[in-house]
Amino acid sequence: MPALELDDGTVLTEGAVIVQYLADLAPAAGLAPPNGTLARYQLQSWLNFITTELHKSFSPLFNPKTPDEYKTMMREKLVERFSYVDQQLAKRSFLTGETFSVADAYLYVMLRWAQAMSFDFGPWPALRRLLEHVGNRPAVAAALDAEKLRKVA
Repeated sequence: MPALELDDGTVLTEGAVIVQYLADLAPAAGLAPPNGTLARYQLQSWLNFITTELHKSFSPLFNPKTPDEYKTMMREKLVERFSYVDQQLAKRSFLTGETFSVADAYLYVMLRWAQAMSFDFGPWPALRRLLEHVGNRPAVAAALDAEKLRKVA
């Protein structure tokens, strides 16, 4: 479970909550619309979709004790969900429009997991585009490079 311990000892859990908290620490970065706006609720809708329809569906795939039949069902569900997201992204650059947000960052992680599990991205041109675009962001590239170094060390 994702968790973030704050300086005062408070612990925030759940990825969708943590990314909004982090975005709100630096509002000028524009990673989340202001609280109370329709745009923020649309962002939260995407974050909840990613959490419940994508992230949660990956859990059984990581568990070696999950029966193969159930893993197949979860993979099929993920294909359906990724197809839906691809259709939505075909209409715009990012999940909430033309501006990168924390929802895109969260989706990027799910897409990396899908890559690692050999999902076929052939039918999803918009997801491939997002994966490449986000992966080329300087901060993302630096984080991926740092992770590669950590794995080698």
